[in-house]
Amino acid sequence: MQIRVLNIHGTEIGKKDLPEQFMETVRNDLIQRAVLVIQGRERQPYGADPRAGKRASVRLSKRRRQFRGTYGRGQSRVPRKALSRRGTQFNWVAAFAPGTVKGRKAHPPKASKSWNQKINDKERHKALRAALAATLQPELVKNRGHYVPKQYPFLVESKIETLKTTQEALEVFHKLGLAEEIARCDERTIRAGKGKNRGRKYKTKTGPLLVTDQRNTLFQAVRNIPGVDVVEVRNLNAYLLAPGAHPGRLTLFTEGAIETLSQTKLFTPQAIKPKKETSKQTPEAEQKKTKEVKKENKPKPASLTETKKKEAGGKAK
Repeated sequence: MQIRVLNIHGTEIGKKDLPEQFMETVRNDLIQRAVLVIQGRERQPYGADPRAGKRASVRLSKRRRQFRGTYGRGQSRVPRKALSRRGTQFNWVAAFAPGTVKGRKAHPPKASKSWNQKINDKERHKALRAALAATLQPELVKNRGHYVPKQYPFLVESKIETLKTTQEALEVFHKLGLAEEIARCDERTIRAGKGKNRGRKYKTKTGPLLVTDQRNTLFQAVRNIPGVDVVEVRNLNAYLLAPGAHPGRLTLFTEGAIETLSQTKLFTPQAIKPKKETSKQTPEAEQKKTKEVKKENKPKPASLTETKKKEAGGKAK
């Protein structure tokens, strides 16, 4: 499959073949599973105080001679706390138990709960390839709410990675036909519910994603534009390509990113893993080297002739 390549001025300069990663069928179930795994790992554990609702003294006795008890009064065994007392007469109020005023919860959320989920590597890679294929379908991109340019899908020349300022990046986006998309992401709404009081008052929209070959000045130029994200091609995941498990994010790839995908075959069973730098020498050879260095640094004993000369010189004086 060939795709057109545009320069930073928005004019077509050629076409390029897409690698095999984009030929996957779109699987919404796999994409959703991969996204939920990422969201679960980023989730912050929360829970109630282990002593919440258990701070009241509710010890009661059913024995006859225990003054702090309910023996012979026909009261149920609900745990109670004493509000007032007159001799052996108590004013009891139910407490501590679930269902009572200021009592504990029956099954409160626990901070010790692990939200992490597991996923097979092959399944994760297949979901990522499905999300990559979904970025090439304009219908799916429109269904997510994006304003799709007329020439979409297309690649961008690698010269876009040299942009240094936000103004330059905005000018390029306008020339590529992303003016309406950038204006859509500028809007923000106030969140409904208690999230307003918890540091997340405003809801922002997700905009285009730029995929580059490696980290460059474009990351700083785009970081202040709302809704726009930049990522290295090696760090792609299903959550970036399908936020909220909805495939079809408006994504722009650079020529260098496509070349890296085709050469290294990322996210495929035939992926070329980077070689680790390992020392060719065995541990025994390294030990021999250290011993030789120690021997060289060790001071040599003085010879007999040198010692005799020194003694003779000392007697002459």
